Amino acid sequence: MGRFRGTRRSLGDYARSGNRDDLKRALGHYVRSGYGGSATAAARLGGTASTAQSLGSALANVANGQPANVGSPLDPALLTGRSAQEVMDAVVEAVRPTDGTQDAEAARAAIRDALSELLTQYPEADLLNLDSDQRDLVIERYTAIDVFRRFELDVGVAINEKSPTATVALARLKDARDYVKEIVGAEFRKLRDAGKRSTVDRINHVVREAVKETCIVFEGYGE
Repeated sequence: MGRFRGTRRSLGDYARSGNRDDLKRALGHYVRSGYGGSATAAARLGGTASTAQSLGSALANVANGQPANVGSPLDPALLTGRSAQEVMDAVVEAVRPTDGTQDAEAARAAIRDALSELLTQYPEADLLNLDSDQRDLVIERYTAIDVFRRFELDVGVAINEKSPTATVALARLKDARDYVKEIVGAEFRKLRDAGKRSTVDRINHVVREAVKETCIVFEGYGE
């Protein structure tokens, strides 16, 4: 699409060079030209906050020994003793059932990736009994990964097409994802430092604010 022309051009430069300045320009074009500014881009990502709220609520419920919701597959009574993979499957199904849309598939993959990253950082963590700091980390990583996956859905093909090899393309995508995670993580830290934590009743609000501030940062790259 024409509105992403500048994004794809800068992503092509990034694919060839690996220079993060090219990636920043791509993110700037993506927000400024692709979505007409940070406010519109953040609104486009409103579903990220809604799913984050559902994810946080589900993890808090099971940590209290309750099902995620009535009839949910995420029920401690049913999952005790099951593998981490089986619990992750139940979290994904409870929080973001498949509906055939790309957004749903991106969100489901982001939930799974966020839980996997939690277990990498906390190998002994019990997914059915996460503490508040662990749940905060899942929400932050889910948000970052979902933001990146939507960017990848819109324009990621430019990296695959312009990278010199498939191996380089994978490395560029990983680097781009890591960079988005850095920026989103920094915005969450600012909110925490300001006393705005992802408590269960405020997850939607905090994630919306973090996404909005992230989009503002990206928009600034296009100036």
